[in-house]
Amino acid sequence: MNILMPQLGETVAEGKITKWFKAAGDAVKPGDNLFEIETDKVSMEVPATEAGVLSEIRVPEGEVALVGAVVGVIGDGTGGAASAPAKPATSAAAAPKAPTTAPSVTDRAPPPVNAPQQPIKLDPFFEVRTPERNFGPARLSGGIFVTPLARRLASEAGIDLSRLRGSGPHGRIVARDVETAPRPTAAPGLAALAEGPSADQVKALFDPAGYEEVPLDAMRKTIAARLTQAKQTIPHFYLTADITIDRLIAVREEANEAAAKDRDGNPAFKLSLNDFVIRALALALQGVPAANAAWAGDRILRFKHSDIGVAVALDGGLIAPIIRNAEVKSLSAISAEMRELAARAREKKLKPADYQGGSSAISNLGMYGVREFSAIINPPQATILAVGAARRQAVERADGGVAFASMLAATLSCDHRVVDGALGAELLAAIKSLLEAPVTMLV
Repeated sequence: MNILMPQLGETVAEGKITKWFKAAGDAVKPGDNLFEIETDKVSMEVPATEAGVLSEIRVPEGEVALVGAVVGVIGDGTGGAASAPAKPATSAAAAPKAPTTAPSVTDRAPPPVNAPQQPIKLDPFFEVRTPERNFGPARLSGGIFVTPLARRLASEAGIDLSRLRGSGPHGRIVARDVETAPRPTAAPGLAALAEGPSADQVKALFDPAGYEEVPLDAMRKTIAARLTQAKQTIPHFYLTADITIDRLIAVREEANEAAAKDRDGNPAFKLSLNDFVIRALALALQGVPAANAAWAGDRILRFKHSDIGVAVALDGGLIAPIIRNAEVKSLSAISAEMRELAARAREKKLKPADYQGGSSAISNLGMYGVREFSAIINPPQATILAVGAARRQAVERADGGVAFASMLAATLSCDHRVVDGALGAELLAAIKSLLEAPVTMLV
C-alpha cells in the first residue's frame, strides 16, 4: 500500500515530514503513528490504516512533499503490497482482459522515484473551495455543453469559452481544454510590477558576503501570498480613534481581584485588555450589523454571529484563531478560550475549524509599545481592528482645566466594497463607546 501525503486544509498544497515514528522493516498495525507532518498552520501525526511492514521510506525527515505524493510503502513482509490482491496465472498467449473497475489509489503502480512531483492546483487565497458564485451556464449559445470544472477554471483565468473547441464527448468543453488554452496577456510591465523583482535581481544589488539566504517555509509563503493579494485586490481605507480607558483599567483590575481562587491561590480567570477588545468588537458588530459582513465575489455575506479572529504571533509568522459567537460569551469565557487557542496555535495544534472563516479580526501590538498602526485585512473578512499601546496623555477637562488620562489608539481597516466610510465610522464609534463604558460589557 502506498502511503500518501494527506491534505490538512483546503489550501494546503504540501507538507514537511518532521519525524518518522517507524523505520523501514518495522511492523505496523492500524492506528500506529507512521510519521509527523508540518504545514503552514498545523503539525500532526499520520497513523497507519492497514497492517503490514513499512518496506520503504521515500521522503525522509526534513523533506517537503506535495499533497498526494507517495512518501512511503507498506508491504506484507514478503516484498509485496500489504493489500495487493492475488493475481491469477495466465499463459503467455492469453490476451489480457480489460479491468472491469478502475484501480484504487492503493493498487496503482507507484511513480518512479525520480519522477518530478506535479504541483497540486489549489487556491492559496481562500481556505474553502466551495463555489463563490455561478460560473456561467452549462450550455453555451451555440449549443455546446461545458463541465462545471471547466466553467470555474475559465472564469478564474479570464478565458472566453466561446472561443474554445471541446475535446469531450459530442464536443463538450472539459477542464483540459481550458487548461491548454492560451491565457490572456497583461499589458507589458504590469505583470512584472505585480510580481516584483526576481530573487536574482534583488541579490544583484548586494554584496554576496553581506547576507545569508533563508529559505521560505510553508507559513511564510502562505502569509506572503495572502497578504500580497489582499493589498492588491482589497480597496483598504483606515479610521483611527483615541479611546479613554481609565474606567476599563479600573474595571479590569477590580474583576481580577474579585476572581475566585483555588486551594493553591490560582485565580479562576485573569482578564486582559485584549479580552475586553474582543467582546467590544463582537458587540459592536451586532449593533452595526451591516458591517458584520464579508465580500463574496458577486455578493455580500452578512453574518448572524460575531466570530472574532485574534492574531497570535508564532515563530516565523502568525495565525488568527477565532472566538466563535463572541457576542454571547462572557469576558471570563473569552479569556479562557483565547488562552487555550493561543497555546495550541504556538504548538501548531489548531484544526482548520479553529482559524477558517471569521467575520472580523483584531491585531494588538500594544504589548510591544507600538502606539498606532494599520493592519491588513485578512480576506474574505471586511474589517480588522489594530490596537496600540496604552499611554498617559494630557486632556482638557470640561471646566477648561487639564488632566491626565489613559488613552489608546484603535485603527479600523475597512474593505470599501463592503463597508463605506460612514458605516466604518459608526462601527468604530460603537467600539469606542463600549470600551469607554466597560460595565456595559459585563452583562
